Amino acid sequence: MRAFTDARGSASQNELWVVEHPSVYTLGQSGKREHILNAAAIPVVESDRGGQVTYHGPGQIVVYTLFDLRRAGLGIRDMVIRLENAVIATLSDLGVDGSGRRDAPGVYVDDAKIAALGLRVRRGCAYHGLSFNIDIDLEPFKGINPCGYAGMEVTSLQKLGIEHNKAAVVESLLQAVTYQLELADTLP
Repeated sequence: MRAFTDARGSASQNELWVVEHPSVYTLGQSGKREHILNAAAIPVVESDRGGQVTYHGPGQIVVYTLFDLRRAGLGIRDMVIRLENAVIATLSDLGVDGSGRRDAPGVYVDDAKIAALGLRVRRGCAYHGLSFNIDIDLEPFKGINPCGYAGMEVTSLQKLGIEHNKAAVVESLLQAVTYQLELADTLP
């Protein structure tokens, strides 16, 4: 992502990268190791994204948003709100009410976090993005203070009892992100 961002020119297309990571804790730039309570056998990787500590693993979709904020005339807070809105729209399509919080970026269902956000901006371009819990094992979240908040509950579509087709959820999320970022004409 860094290499892509550093090599971007004024006409470079925006991109969305979608992945599912193996089990890993990531510690953002402002991350404090004291928020890692028990890493056990899960590796801890330092990241240049914003935010504290989070867990990534199978069953969680990560959407990396390589996006030229300057060209779009967006600020970082605008980007955060648009990504939150994309997740909220995806949840709404599944009959779930989600919401954002100004004091703790991400998306919440009944005060439990279902999506985390962490971004980095270089040269006016954002990278990193959002993680959305579909059918991830939630146990590893107990080894950290998610996003630096002690006792923060984390949830997933599976825990909420939402019947889902994973591929359809990912497609819905990508459409919502594309819509929110108005990328329809700039993505391959």
